[in-house]
Amino acid sequence: MELDFVSLSKEFEKYETIYDSLFKKTISHLGIKCDPVVSVSIVDNEFIHKMNNDYRHIDRPTDVISFAFLDNEENKDKILSSPGIVILGDIYISYEKAISQAEEYHHSIEREFSFLFVHGLLHLLGYDHMKKEDEDVMFALQDEILGKKD
Repeated sequence: MELDFVSLSKEFEKYETIYDSLFKKTISHLGIKCDPVVSVSIVDNEFIHKMNNDYRHIDRPTDVISFAFLDNEENKDKILSSPGIVILGDIYISYEKAISQAEEYHHSIEREFSFLFVHGLLHLLGYDHMKKEDEDVMFALQDEILGKKD
């Protein structure tokens, strides 16, 4: 299991340890048997805005964007349940959006950065929230992984 971490500022370096722990927790929780590799970068709004516009044709910054390498892979479940190294993809998180959303939702910045990482990681693993039933599954998993108690 490998997490490659890049940050624009030393201020956010503490998230490498947090993300590594959440990465391991997610992989264990989902029973994934492969040896996954993920890249995560904390970027600014300008960078993520350009990515969102270039790849999703949405002309505004977003909080997190994921590029899954197994996105259209027919054998994804078989690959994830087999031994061997699997490069899952890249996650980009806007620190400016994370900070503003933490304020907006009245929770800690650490909680928001953690949520955005788990959200992006679940996208790399094939989860989505385009349909209500898929959203229910993905959001329940996020809550379980982050330890939310209802």
